[in-house]
Amino acid sequence: MLACRKRRKMRAQRTVYRTPIVDGERWRAYDHRPGDIFICTPAKCGTTWMQTIVASLLWPDGDFPGTAMEIGVWFDGLIYDFDEIKARYAAQTHRRYIKTHTPADGIPIFDTAKYIVVGRDGRDAFMSLFNHARHLRADLIARLNAEAVKRGVEPTTKFDGDIHGFFEAWISDAPLMRHIASWWELRDEPNVLFVHFGDLKRDLEREMRRVGAFLEIEVHEASWPEAVARCTFEGMRENSGKVGDFERVFEGGAKSFLFKGTNGRWREVLTEAELYRYHRRVEELLSPEAARWLEHGAPMRIPR
Repeated sequence: MLACRKRRKMRAQRTVYRTPIVDGERWRAYDHRPGDIFICTPAKCGTTWMQTIVASLLWPDGDFPGTAMEIGVWFDGLIYDFDEIKARYAAQTHRRYIKTHTPADGIPIFDTAKYIVVGRDGRDAFMSLFNHARHLRADLIARLNAEAVKRGVEPTTKFDGDIHGFFEAWISDAPLMRHIASWWELRDEPNVLFVHFGDLKRDLEREMRRVGAFLEIEVHEASWPEAVARCTFEGMRENSGKVGDFERVFEGGAKSFLFKGTNGRWREVLTEAELYRYHRRVEELLSPEAARWLEHGAPMRIPR
């Protein structure tokens, strides 16, 4: 009963998030279909990985009707033309999946949809985001900033390569923690599943089977080895053409985007003061249970 009240409140008070790369107004045009799958992640927490996993579960033989990123394109992201996005989703006759980086209070919540929330230790996500920022195409940033000005949104500042300045801006806003906090309120809902980046790395097949069971997708046992191999980091790099058109967004294409997929690189970069600041922000924005899950994943997972 409490969870139902939370859902009703979130529907009634939906926040419209607007940044140089996101326009929450786009959700007004979302035409729901029962069975839709939402991939709901903070940036650099395994979004493309989960898109590839979901595509591999829907098409376990690998015969995707497009790339994993373009089948389930970023609905409220401004990289793609919105008329193109709407037309693409309207034309799909298969079960749809939809990417978003928006917190739970900013997207439509339906009992007949499934929501996969992917998290990652924030320090690891930050390191991946830094690499992401270094390789974004300059012409794309210029276009997004020009459009931001037209929409009355403050444009993003130019990336200057200063990792410590970048960290301070990121931790001040704390988008990852705010995102997880918004979804944590719905963690006990039967149509919400939390998946951790670290768990995917520790046992990819186990987590893929868990996602498949949640989505009620039956995969023939003989197809599992190929489906899992396709979703390893090495498999995605070797078959990046099935994953997405990385050249459109990143200098260096797939090699820049699918960079390392490793954890722990922050230990050699972030200062003691920065790590203290990180922990303080986690304590401010997340419950102890959510904070433990974000850092550790499965060992601290709340029973479902």
